[in-house]
Amino acid sequence: MFKKRCIAILLSLVVILGCTSVSTFALGEDEISSPSAVLMEPTTAKVLFEKNAHEQRACASITKVMTLLLVMEAIDEGKISYDDVVTTSEHAKSMGGSDIWLEVGEQMTVDEMIKATAVASANDAAVALAEHLCGTEDEFVKLMNERAKELGMKNTVFKNCNGLDEEGHITTAYDVALMSVELMKHEDIFNYTTIWLDTLRGGETQIVNTNKLLKSYDGITGLKTGTTGDAGSCISATATRNGMSLCAVVLGASTGTERFKDAATLLDYGFANYEIVSFDATDSKLTEIEVKNGMTKTARLECSGAKNMVVNKGGAENVEQIISVKDFLEAPVKKGQKVGTLSFSLGDEKVASFDIVTTQDVKKITFKAVFYELFCALHAL
Repeated sequence: MFKKRCIAILLSLVVILGCTSVSTFALGEDEISSPSAVLMEPTTAKVLFEKNAHEQRACASITKVMTLLLVMEAIDEGKISYDDVVTTSEHAKSMGGSDIWLEVGEQMTVDEMIKATAVASANDAAVALAEHLCGTEDEFVKLMNERAKELGMKNTVFKNCNGLDEEGHITTAYDVALMSVELMKHEDIFNYTTIWLDTLRGGETQIVNTNKLLKSYDGITGLKTGTTGDAGSCISATATRNGMSLCAVVLGASTGTERFKDAATLLDYGFANYEIVSFDATDSKLTEIEVKNGMTKTARLECSGAKNMVVNKGGAENVEQIISVKDFLEAPVKKGQKVGTLSFSLGDEKVASFDIVTTQDVKKITFKAVFYELFCALHAL
């Protein structure tokens, strides 16, 4: 009888523990040896771990994340193409450091220059791309700083496009994460950042990826390493497992081995403890709203922003949805007008919040507006 009772108690504990959301492990700042680090989920930009995230530091060739972002955006916009021929200038040839030894007048396609920049971290190729897009590196750097402001990189100043040490060329782990997750939206970049070994110049020049995690970390997809005297060893490491992607940024590590270890630790922590939950905004309160004195009686609604949220593993079932929407709107109504919020909470923590906005204009009823609508209807007949 006693034995049966003990078994029953143990089974009860198993059920209770199985239904409880418990993080696999916590991560303390002291477990990341590098002085500055961030772990971010890309679709929500939620920070899952940070250590001195806003401390300004040099970042070496992590700079090339922005360079590659601008190049990929230019390709998407049709300003340049992968097949464009890039001609090497004297300035590009003079870079030094990590390069592919471009000669003045030597030509490669944009595709080859991206490969050299992303895989071999070639400083000369980065400058050649910058000049191809903007004419001069200086003009390209202006574009880099403008884009940084647009992305909310408040503590970043770029002085060059490749990350060679230069006074005043600074960023933060958080800012690096912001531009990294923006680059991740351009999935073609992974065609380059996942290359381990390749060649250029028809097979004459071999290039090896500077990101050693490609050979050791399950799910790694990129993104960029960097090392200089001022910056130390840095990395923006991206990986995907079970449908979730993460970006781990490490700045100022004392060695390359340390940066890879810290990046792997951050990614392990993220994959072990968090999951992505998507929601479908189908509630009637999220589809339309009454409009008084309008040319139409209702206005269509939508939830703005990404439809994802990040929660602790096992916590999705306990997420509570809260909808707060106005009872009605008074015409006129403008497209994009905020009418409420859709938020999600897990216990006392708000895990996500999204604006509910109108998707159309609704004019106020006037004699002129009614006459115009009637005229259009009759003309259609």
